[in-house]
Amino acid sequence: MNTSSLLTDLAKEAFEKAGVGEYPVILQAAKNPQFGDYQINGVMPAAKKTQQNPRELAEKVIQFLDKKNIIQSLEVAGPGFINIRLDNQYLNQQVNLALQDSRLSIKPSLKGEKVVIDYSSPNLAKEMHVGHLRSTIIGDSLNRIYQFMGADVVPQNHVGDWGTQFGMLVTYLIEQEQKSESEFILSDLEGFYRQAKQKFDEDEAFANRARENVVRLQHNDPEILKYWRKFVETSIEHIQAVYERLGVLLTRDDIFGESEYNDELPKIVNSLLEKGVAVDDNGTKLVYLENLRDENDQPGVFIVQKKDGGYLYATTDFACLKTNIQDHHATHFIYVVDSRQSLHFKSLFDISERAGWLPDSVLAEHVAFGTMMGQDGKPFKTRTGGTVKLIDLLDEAVHRATELIQDKNPDLTTEEVNQIAEVVGIGAIKYADLSKNRLSDYIFNWDRMLSFEGNTAPYLQYAYARINSLLARSELEPKEFIVEFAYQEPLEQQLAVLLLQFEEVLLQVIDSNNPHYLANYLYQLATLFSRFYEAYDVLKAPDETKLARLGLSDLTGRTLKQGLDLLGINVLKRM
Repeated sequence: MNTSSLLTDLAKEAFEKAGVGEYPVILQAAKNPQFGDYQINGVMPAAKKTQQNPRELAEKVIQFLDKKNIIQSLEVAGPGFINIRLDNQYLNQQVNLALQDSRLSIKPSLKGEKVVIDYSSPNLAKEMHVGHLRSTIIGDSLNRIYQFMGADVVPQNHVGDWGTQFGMLVTYLIEQEQKSESEFILSDLEGFYRQAKQKFDEDEAFANRARENVVRLQHNDPEILKYWRKFVETSIEHIQAVYERLGVLLTRDDIFGESEYNDELPKIVNSLLEKGVAVDDNGTKLVYLENLRDENDQPGVFIVQKKDGGYLYATTDFACLKTNIQDHHATHFIYVVDSRQSLHFKSLFDISERAGWLPDSVLAEHVAFGTMMGQDGKPFKTRTGGTVKLIDLLDEAVHRATELIQDKNPDLTTEEVNQIAEVVGIGAIKYADLSKNRLSDYIFNWDRMLSFEGNTAPYLQYAYARINSLLARSELEPKEFIVEFAYQEPLEQQLAVLLLQFEEVLLQVIDSNNPHYLANYLYQLATLFSRFYEAYDVLKAPDETKLARLGLSDLTGRTLKQGLDLLGINVLKRM
C-alpha cells in the first residue's frame, strides 16, 4: 500500500472541508522522525492565497482530517506545518501484508504503459569502453524498475553498424581473410580498427577500394554484405560478453543496428520535404528550428541529408521513433544518452512533433547523464591517456575485490572468494555510478567504491548477508514472523515507516528517471537497520517482540535484495 497516496487523499478531503480544496496538499516524508513520519506543507501557501492565519487554518484542517486507524497523532508546528505520526498497529499490519507478498505490497501501477528504452548503443567498430558504462547501467536500472512497476518495456540497443567506416573495415577484413588471418585479427577489435585506419590513411589504393565498398555496401552488394555481417556478428559477440559480465538485461534480440533503418531513410527525408518541415538548400536537406535559436537569435539548423546524398545518424533516429510508434504503439520513449546530446534530442522531438510522428499522447524524454572522471578531474583514461576497455575495468574491479575478500575472510575457499569477489566487484562499479545524480560528473575512486563502510554496494551487500545470518540463527520460518504487535520502540517505528516508503521511492524514480533516489533509500534503510540491530536484542527478546523484530529484519532484507536487483546488483547470503 502507498501510505503517501493514502494520506494525501485524506488530506485533500480535509482541505476541501476547510474551504481550501483547490490548493495542493504538499505531503512529504518527515526529515526528522522526532517530529513525525510525514508532514503536510500545503497549508501555508493556501493561507497566503486566502489571506488566513496559517496556524489557524492548519488547526481547522486537522479537525476535518479523518485518521481512519492510520494516523496516531496530528500536530501543528512552526508557521503552519502539520506533522503526522502513523498508528503503530497500522504499521504492523502493513509490514505483515508486505511479508506475505512476493512484491512486498507494491502495486504494478504502470500496467498498460508501453515504454521503449534506448540505451547502451555502442559502435560495433570498436570494443566497448568506459564511456558506454553509464548509459548501459542507468538504462538497465530503468528497464528493471519500469518492468517491476508493471510497464511493458521494449529495451532497444541501437548499435552503430553502418556508414563510411564500415567500408574501410570490410575492405581490411577481405584482405585479412585472403591471408587466412581474419579469425585471429577479429579477436582484438581495437587492434583491427587501428590497423584498418592506418592502412586507410597510408595506402591510397586501399582507401579507394574502401570508398568503393561503401557504395557497394549501401547498395546491398551480396559479397560485401557477407563480410559486413561477419564483422557485425563478431562485434556483437564481444558486446554480449560484456553485458553478461556486467549483468544487464540486454540480449541479442534487443540489438537494432542503424542498417535496419537504411531503406526507410529516403522516405523520412521525402516526408519531411512534402510536409514543409524540411527544405532543400542547394542540395542539402535541412530543417530550420525556430524554437531553438542561438545566441545571435538565428534559428538552429538540423541536417537530415547531406549534399552528396548521405544520411546522418539523426535521420536514423527519426526512422526509429516513427517505427516504434507504428509497430510497438509506444506511449513513452526514454533515450539514455549522455548530456552532450541534449540539443540533438530537443531537435529530434521538436521536428517529430511538427511532422506528426510524435503525438501529444506519447511522452519522449532524453535521460541525460554526466561523465565518469578520473582522479585528475578529467574524463577517465588509462595511465597512458588511452581509452579504458569496459571489460578491463570489470576485471580490475573483481581483482581488487578478491584481494579485499581474502584479507577480510582468510578462511574462505578459493571458490568462495571468487564467487564473492565477482558479485562485490561488479556491484561496486555499478552502485558507485547509480548512487550519484545522473546529471552530475563524478570522480571514479576504487577505494571508496569498494569500501565496506559508507554509501557503497559492499556495505549494502554486507547488510543483507548480516540479516540473512540473523534469520538463519533464529531457526524459524518466515511465516512465524507475522504477529499482531504494536511497535513500542522509536527505532522499530522508524524502520517500519521507512520500509513502507519503498513504493513511494520507486514512483519518485519513475517520475524523474533518477535511480540514485533508490540507491540513497537503500543506504538509508541499511543504516537505520544497523542502528536498530545495535540498539535492541532480537533473538533474546520476549517471544512476541522477538517475532515482530524478526519480521522487520526479514522485510528489511527482502527490500534490500529487491532494491539492489532493480539497480542490477546481486546479493549473497554469506560474505
